[in-house]
Amino acid sequence: MYDDITDVPGIRVGHDTNLEAGTGCSVIICDTAAVGGVDVRGGAPATRETDLLNPLCMVDEVNAVLLTGGSAFGLDAASGIVRYLDERGIGYDAGAARVPIVPGAAIFDLPLGSATIRPDSAAGYRACEQAKTGPIEQGNVGGGTGATVGKMLGPDFAMKGGLGSASMELAGGIVVGAIVLVNALGDIIDPQTQQVVAGTRNIAGKSTGPSNLFGNTTIAVVATNATLSKAQVNKVAQMAHDGMAHVIRPAHTMFDGDTVFALALGDRTSATQQDTATAALHVSTLGAAAATTLARAIVKAVRQASDLHNVPAASSLL
Repeated sequence: MYDDITDVPGIRVGHDTNLEAGTGCSVIICDTAAVGGVDVRGGAPATRETDLLNPLCMVDEVNAVLLTGGSAFGLDAASGIVRYLDERGIGYDAGAARVPIVPGAAIFDLPLGSATIRPDSAAGYRACEQAKTGPIEQGNVGGGTGATVGKMLGPDFAMKGGLGSASMELAGGIVVGAIVLVNALGDIIDPQTQQVVAGTRNIAGKSTGPSNLFGNTTIAVVATNATLSKAQVNKVAQMAHDGMAHVIRPAHTMFDGDTVFALALGDRTSATQQDTATAALHVSTLGAAAATTLARAIVKAVRQASDLHNVPAASSLL
């Protein structure tokens, strides 16, 4: 296992990175159509196709997920992903056409690098062309390129965030993986030591008054090879948010658009009927594993990041 989300069979990840502009996008492609869910906890989300993932809605498959920089502008990258999948005949069979189902979310990374260069349709398409199984690059890459953390006193006191991924194997060959863009208002805490890994810097001689707090959001995808219903996978997305709360302080603020997508790639044709208690235990176990795995991915993101555009990373301060 690679300790990242591509340990889940059927998942490929691709990035498009623009270091000069300080932005990029990442795509999580499902080679097997997944049952998808989502849970939005932050007060300032930038999202696409999240209503479709509600169990009350009809479509029950997801073909890819976009995690992007560029704020709402960056959601345009999903158009390139849709085009890439459409060219390959991948999508929900709507009769007249197969419609690619591509939910997505964006982080606000405009203050780092260029505010006028954002991921677009071409960037989303390029990310798809780079999608692969196997170990994925982490840190200043893809949608995490322009991510920063620790902005309670404003961007001048921030440290570098980034993209991270992790996985966990459970009994019976079940795998849970997570990928995350860490661009939090809060600090990142090591859950083992309770020490700050990356966060608000104490810079002598600078004002300590709050300054422009807009520029945050942590977004993630958790995935599993287990078989889940649409309602169950939404519960896993909900529980996965506990991973953010474990290592980001504070999390889910009005200045963050914290969002977690969940994907279940198990074989729905071989699903077995379970009694209520057994099914509830199964979902709860997966949700707890997703939270633990997401927390590790968040810490990995800031540890793998490097300095960019004069924002220091945790690795450079060791």
